[in-house]
Amino acid sequence: MELVGSWSDRIRDKVVVVRVKAKALVEKSHTILKARLSKEEGEKIVEKLKALGAKVILE
Repeated sequence: MELVGSWSDRIRDKVVVVRVKAKALVEKSHTILKARLSKEEGEKIVEKLKALGAKVILE
């Protein structure tokens, strides 16, 4: 029983860390995610982010 409890605690800890990191990323504004990409690579990334609901500018 302890093994299951400690396993679920470790998973919960990881989920909390991911949520905190995601929240911090969302709260940042105007963040450069990648630099010096080809136009095609940039457009692929923009499409994926927009599909997730992000507002993206490719410069």
